[in-house]
Amino acid sequence: MSTIAAKDGTQIYYKDWGTGQPVVFSHGWPLSADAWDDQMVFLGGKGYRCIAHDRRGHGRSGQPWNGNDMDTYADDLATLLEALDLTDAIHVGHSTGGGEVARYIGRHGTKRVAKAVLIGAVPPRMLKTPANPGGLPMKPFDEIRAGVLADRSQFFKDLSGPFYGANRAGNTVSQGLRDAFWLQGMQAGFKGVIDCIKAFSETDFTDDLKRFDVPTLILHGDDDQIVPIGAAAILSSKIVTGAQLKVYKGAPYGMCSTHKDEINVDLLAFLKA
Repeated sequence: MSTIAAKDGTQIYYKDWGTGQPVVFSHGWPLSADAWDDQMVFLGGKGYRCIAHDRRGHGRSGQPWNGNDMDTYADDLATLLEALDLTDAIHVGHSTGGGEVARYIGRHGTKRVAKAVLIGAVPPRMLKTPANPGGLPMKPFDEIRAGVLADRSQFFKDLSGPFYGANRAGNTVSQGLRDAFWLQGMQAGFKGVIDCIKAFSETDFTDDLKRFDVPTLILHGDDDQIVPIGAAAILSSKIVTGAQLKVYKGAPYGMCSTHKDEINVDLLAFLKA
């Protein structure tokens, strides 16, 4: 396997497919780089170098006790870009990965970044606070923690329903796709999964978004049951200067899989623009 060592020695796994301008993918919780396979195969065939890593505590990367926080996730991403000497890179982040991209730009700037794409992403902040009245209360995040601690395997099986919109009438979500979600979730380290809940729900990315100075595309489904569009993409698109917002009617949180053909076309158009 291809790995790089983070600053604390944690091994970070990555896949590196194709040649051309680099497109760097950051995945959501509790998944792995494999969640991006549909996009990587498509864009790799269109002349792009596609790179995706397993976040620490997820997939095939190391499972450290410490460092499962957004600052460290962003620094791990920076280490990967430096190790591979990537420049003029297009960063694509889904969910927690969108937060990772935002925090990376907030901490490390855009000297290696050409463009950014946030898909169903958690910024600017998921948790409801006096400064963020449109966010979600702590209760649902505590319920996620409780579900993971009580029976992680069953919780992931159940979560795959709203994740892909399989609980909506008329859906065509396959059992295989739901099983793939469960498998990736079970590959993640228990401690990393638990810690990441706090990271994706409580981190405030507002100042990070203000540092975006590259073309940015924001994609979100209006039937996202995990990260409501009103508390996420709508607000982020107002913070990032010049951001393009596209709303996918009826699309769920896991739209990179359920709406992969549409998203792939939109990504390619944005990359070429």
